[in-house]
Amino acid sequence: MSQAKVDRYKENKANRKQIIQKQKRMRFVRKGVVAVLFCALVGWIGYSAHDTWQENRPRRTTEVNFDAIDEYLEELMAAEEE
Repeated sequence: MSQAKVDRYKENKANRKQIIQKQKRMRFVRKGVVAVLFCALVGWIGYSAHDTWQENRPRRTTEVNFDAIDEYLEELMAAEEE
């Protein structure tokens, strides 16, 4: 081996713990970023699917006849005026 290779190897060996710790930190950060992006993607897909389902869902409508109540209130108003 040339002297430059030997010097690089010794320097690498001396800093091996720091290098491994840095690699572990970067791996942890990378996994965290991927997890956040994955959660955002799943949330976006779920929200879009729910929104599409809400728009296409048939809505129930109910009609209420208030004629009897209106007649009763008119009778009360007429009775108060007399």
